[in-house]
This record gives sequence, structure tokens and C-alpha cells, in this order.
Amino acid sequence: MAPFEDRVRMVELACESDPRFEVSRIEEGPGPSYSITTVEKLLEAGAGPLCFVIGADAFADIRLWHRWEDLVRLTEFIVVTRPEACYSVPPGARVQELSGLDLRVSSSDVRDHLSDSDSSIPLPAAVLAYIRRHDLYRSQPI
Repeated sequence: MAPFEDRVRMVELACESDPRFEVSRIEEGPGPSYSITTVEKLLEAGAGPLCFVIGADAFADIRLWHRWEDLVRLTEFIVVTRPEACYSVPPGARVQELSGLDLRVSSSDVRDHLSDSDSSIPLPAAVLAYIRRHDLYRSQPI
């Protein structure tokens, strides 16, 4: 959907005002980037224990992910609740639920809105400007 360098730059822009965040390029490389591969790289680098923050809507589909059983074994999940989103916990998964954030929009929703040239979604201004400048996520260029 967007090249790796563009995705990294958007994360840098989103995090630049908060020094507690550090952008990583750990997913850089050829081919698709799977969550389990990222987790394994982090663990090999000495990070851990790891918590995987994920929206309830995405967690509902976790059993469809590449090597999901390994991901469940290697991480604890922090599932952010969303209105109308339901999920079940896979066997062996360690899950903490984070409610009260009232995040009504998912990353898929953001991309869908942007592809329709609708920018009425909650994004940092610098990230939205970057997306517009580089014509990312649009089904029809403007």
C-alpha cells in the first residue's frame, strides 16, 4: 500500500513530538513483513518480554495470521477494545484488555477514508500532510 520508506517516515512524524518513542527499522527487508518475524527479531536482539498492542477487530482475526500459534506463545497481547468489536481468545494466549480509549477508527478505516480522498480521520497533521504530498493510499490521484 505504501513503500517501507514512506511508512517509516510517517511513524517518525507521528512520534517526533514525544521523546519516549523511538522508531525502529527492524522490519526493513525484502518481501512481506510478518508480525512473528518482527517478534523473533526483537527477541534475538535481547528485547523482552514483549507485549503486542492490537485492536480488538484485528485480534478477532489472529487465527488467520502467519504462524499465529508462535506469536501467541511468544507475546502477551494488549487488546484495545473497539465499539462493536468482538473476539475470542485463542488457546494459550495471554491477553489483557484495554478499554476506555474509545478508538472508533482502525488503521484499515484510515486507509479506506484516505483512498476515498476523505481526510476527516484522526491523524497527526504532519502525517496527513505527508500522505497528501506523496499521494499515498488514494485509489484515484487528486
